[in-house]
Amino acid sequence: MKDSLKTPMSTPLNRRRFLVNSAMAVGATLGAGSFLEACNTSSTTASGGTGTTTTVTVMYNSGEFFPKYATEFHKLHPDIKINLLNFDQTRLNAMFAAGQAPDFIRTSGAADITQWAVRGLAQDLTSYFDKSSVLKVNNLEPVNDVYRWDGKVQGQGPRYGMAKDWSLDAQMWYNKKLFDQAGVPVPSPTQPLTYDEILAMGKKLTVRKNGKIQVYGLDASYGFFMQAHFLQMIAQQGGQLYNSDLTQADFSTPEARKALKWYVDWAQAHVGPSPLDPDATGGYSLFTADRVAMLAYGYWYGGNISTQPKTFTSHVGLMPAPQMGSTRVSACMSGTGAWIPANSKNKDAAWKVMEYFMAGQPGVDRAKAAGASPHSSR
Repeated sequence: MKDSLKTPMSTPLNRRRFLVNSAMAVGATLGAGSFLEACNTSSTTASGGTGTTTTVTVMYNSGEFFPKYATEFHKLHPDIKINLLNFDQTRLNAMFAAGQAPDFIRTSGAADITQWAVRGLAQDLTSYFDKSSVLKVNNLEPVNDVYRWDGKVQGQGPRYGMAKDWSLDAQMWYNKKLFDQAGVPVPSPTQPLTYDEILAMGKKLTVRKNGKIQVYGLDASYGFFMQAHFLQMIAQQGGQLYNSDLTQADFSTPEARKALKWYVDWAQAHVGPSPLDPDATGGYSLFTADRVAMLAYGYWYGGNISTQPKTFTSHVGLMPAPQMGSTRVSACMSGTGAWIPANSKNKDAAWKVMEYFMAGQPGVDRAKAAGASPHSSR
């Protein structure tokens, strides 16, 4: 039952898979005010001495879309310049409210693209994919279907974007050194454990001294894509949170109550950072400091682990997503990528940025790094 990194979404999403993979996307609140003046990033076409130059405003994380990429892209396309902004949700909302949205925007495909599409803010890119000689639909991994939306089901219909990177986000990392110190056998790399089993292990792995937790046995990533984990727990039991038309949620079902109870039991066990044991350090630093035995961050976190010294990476392993029920579900909960707004005045130029960023040198660099760059996907 080893989790596959190639086919988590080999079939179109039905409503249940939509719920698991979408992570309950919430519509952004659009605000205006004096902050809008700080945007000042309209994507216009300006005349130069020898021709016309189009400026494409790109809003992406600085740790993913490097300035050197903007420079290289301009060399490849002298008629297009990139105005690079670091991704900021508040600023993005304000820019939309001001009618000055960027032309190329970072997003979490599984969680967010549907809320942009359903509001008519995302451009249907199906025709661009059909005509592209670079990004051919037949060559795309099925996970890219999280960027499709037919108005009812995620995974069907038009394409509104593409994933830059993705992973099975409920897979867990473990620290063999801490397991050995606690005398607990390391998990199997292929056989999923149940949520009850990992909680029991977390209790044995937690180390306390003078009333303080020195080592957390299980960081369940409370508050971090937690809603997606919750939906996956329900789906693994064969249940669903929403009714058939997705208008009502029922938290009183046996499946939902079991998932909620697990989180309560986990928090009350005091084995990981939670509202009962807040820790401002965060899982990134705690895990690499040998202070977390199991971390529910998913395969994508390997980008961060790969930057650590060999003295650390030599005792780190990856285990399958835990299971709550008989239905095997190990979902992609993010699938970070990009989309183009419907009101962009530079769609053709923005598409060229899409082709370059996904299949040009940035894509080559990501492939050589064997995964997402640190902090890139979430």
